[in-house]
Amino acid sequence: MARNKRNPVTTGKGLSANTWTTIAVIVVAVLVIGGVLVFNHRDEPAPSSGTVAADVLRHRDSHTLSQADNGAVTVVEFLDYQCPVCEAYYQNVTSSIEHDYAGRITFVTRNFPLPMHPLAVPAARAAEAAALQGKYQQMYEKLYGDYPTWALAADGKNVSDDTARAQARFDSYAEDLGLDLGRFHSDMASKAVQARIDQGQADGNEAGVTGTPTIFVNGSKFSPAGTTYAQVARQLRGQLDRALAS
Repeated sequence: MARNKRNPVTTGKGLSANTWTTIAVIVVAVLVIGGVLVFNHRDEPAPSSGTVAADVLRHRDSHTLSQADNGAVTVVEFLDYQCPVCEAYYQNVTSSIEHDYAGRITFVTRNFPLPMHPLAVPAARAAEAAALQGKYQQMYEKLYGDYPTWALAADGKNVSDDTARAQARFDSYAEDLGLDLGRFHSDMASKAVQARIDQGQADGNEAGVTGTPTIFVNGSKFSPAGTTYAQVARQLRGQLDRALAS
């Protein structure tokens, strides 16, 4: 096999300019990808910022994780149950905010399953079916709290497409919550449940949502600037505190 002769420009101490350029490009790419992983999963570029009408973000029958006594501050999260970043937000950002700000903010969740996640819609159906038996928040917590057992593949890294395994886990959650399993299955397959998911996606599209999680505080899109979840949590709490103080 023929081989290229060593280039005298790159021989000796250090690396060539071209090599350093290549390394720089790789580093920038890693940083960009890391930023996307911290902030959200997208299938399009981020939308421009702006205030979104309250009746687009929230409907009268939208699910709430906490309810403010005075209704002054409303947080709306568009989420995908199989999105690994949404799960990381749940573990590191939103679940603690939900509890720490209970009674002071209204926390609304909306469905926005992404096509890259094959089990996102079935999981959303499970949450909506549980809601019809008064157990939405409990199912929401099960789906994120037990995320690896249904959402991830056997390697523990990639998202799963095993519908049967996921459904078995959803059924176990329903049984743990004391739901009527027959009704749970019927509701999961119903047009009414699918319509709620479709409405979330339609409202998200109107609000300019292109990835998950996307969070709005009083209609203004939250744009994380941190590089760790701890920094993102502090930033979101700061925005909430300012809204509560105004």
